[in-house]
Amino acid sequence: MLEDGGDIDQDPMNASSSQTVLANDLPSKILNDVPRNRLLAALPREELEQILPMLTHVDLPIGMTIYEPKVCIEHVYFVLEGIISMVSEMREGTVEVGTVGREGMTGLPIVLAADTMPSRAFVQVPGDALTMRADDLRRAMENCPALRRLVYRHVLALFDQTAQHAACNRLHALEERCARWLLMTHDRVAGDVLHLKQQFLAEMLGVHRPAVTLAAGSLQRAGIIRYSRGRVTVLDRAALENASCECYGIVTRRAEELLGSEN
Repeated sequence: MLEDGGDIDQDPMNASSSQTVLANDLPSKILNDVPRNRLLAALPREELEQILPMLTHVDLPIGMTIYEPKVCIEHVYFVLEGIISMVSEMREGTVEVGTVGREGMTGLPIVLAADTMPSRAFVQVPGDALTMRADDLRRAMENCPALRRLVYRHVLALFDQTAQHAACNRLHALEERCARWLLMTHDRVAGDVLHLKQQFLAEMLGVHRPAVTLAAGSLQRAGIIRYSRGRVTVLDRAALENASCECYGIVTRRAEELLGSEN
């Protein structure tokens, strides 16, 4: 929630892009949060000051629905902490097709001149975000070339991530894939404790829950993680990277190529 003392409407549904609040008048919470999102932190000052009045701080409780399939997208989310998962739901089950953390934003169809997406998006790992009206983002992209370039690169990074994960799910062992997913989650949260239920992890990896139990058990016996009642604690980050397949490195290096040069 926003702190008191600002001129921004606290309800993102009622926020107006016509506000002319200067950056110095904004709640300190918004200004302090900007560096926590990689896209926002990379913006030049003049563009950041243009979009700051459009941003509202929101919590992301676990399980919160962000988008439903084929429903008009009204807001985008610049994630500060936590993970938003995009999943494809079919008769045979649910499979994750993409994830967004503090390196980026949701609502990429808006960036590409569309209004909906075929998959569902929800909060997989709790945290918080800065949200903006979809119409405000469209206008901001017209007026802010650095923002436009950054979100286009983020679209490409997410496309590359999805393509790599498709190959990973086809070719690599479950334990390696599990380690890769835990590493990507670890990158996006503060600390070493990940709040994950086995059923969620099974859906994200596209397998049944008993298979996840075996894969996580193997990592736990090796002293790499500790799992207990929906909490995964990363004990040895280096060992977890060694246990992962090559896909983690490929995806992170590609994201750095696309977004790192902007910082």
